[in-house]
Amino acid sequence: MYWGGNPAECHPRHFTKYTLMQKSKFLPRGRKDRTMALVDIRATKSAKAADIFLQVRPGKDFEMITILRAMVKGESIPESQIAETGLSLETLEDLVARMKAAKFGAIFFGMGLSMTRGKHMNSAALLTLAAEMNAFTKFVAMPMRGHGNVTGADVIMRWQTGYPFGISFNRGYPRYNPGEFSTVDVLVRGDCDAAFIIGADPGATMPQPAIDHLAAIPTICLDPHVTHTSKLAKVHITTAPAGIAAPGTGYRMDEIPLPLKPALNSPYPSDEEVVRRINQAIAKMPDWMPEGEPPMVLSQV
Repeated sequence: MYWGGNPAECHPRHFTKYTLMQKSKFLPRGRKDRTMALVDIRATKSAKAADIFLQVRPGKDFEMITILRAMVKGESIPESQIAETGLSLETLEDLVARMKAAKFGAIFFGMGLSMTRGKHMNSAALLTLAAEMNAFTKFVAMPMRGHGNVTGADVIMRWQTGYPFGISFNRGYPRYNPGEFSTVDVLVRGDCDAAFIIGADPGATMPQPAIDHLAAIPTICLDPHVTHTSKLAKVHITTAPAGIAAPGTGYRMDEIPLPLKPALNSPYPSDEEVVRRINQAIAKMPDWMPEGEPPMVLSQV
């Protein structure tokens, strides 16, 4: 099941390499042994590959997930509430029956679910649905990642703090609260007075209030390329492209680590080297700075 994603255009190898077309020991006929359902607000190109397409009304994902959770447990739902999602009782009953009959179910959800009305609550509800389905069969859920190595960032933060994202250290220890500490929410509220962006381009993807706040505060950007974010940043430090001219580890969406060896040389430092040198410069700074004296950190990078 794909929910709020369009892998046919955004992840073109996902069908053929991971979900639909692969033949295996338990599914030797590949696509013929699988059923694909797509939930989205419109019929994208991915709908052509789906056996079942459920067109949910915009902003009604959370309601639909909650109804599915109730139906999985055998609860009766008023048809008026089901109608609000844009779907019929028969359609949802058929979906629940197929989910329970599956030997192994996998739900992949994208930004159409996680970045619309409800945001992190939508994701939490879908993860709960997958967990509750394990009372009947094997079910898992996984986000469809967008930009490179987003999974790697989540893996490292879980390793270091126990939480994947939406973390605040402002009390000296990690606190987790998506919707409050998530980057986009912090920027939209204007809570931060400086930003350090490493290998990301929020200026191209975040809401306009968040972009406006980035432009208004001291923003430092580490990126191999000129991006929307680097154009509005006060400082842009050019770095070597990770995995191409700088070594490192990339993570697939299923959290498999892939060691990356540089194939090319670059005159620019890696992100790691820049951050390390900034840390070293900060460690040499006195506990206070005389008024009017320029900071040492950026001048030493």
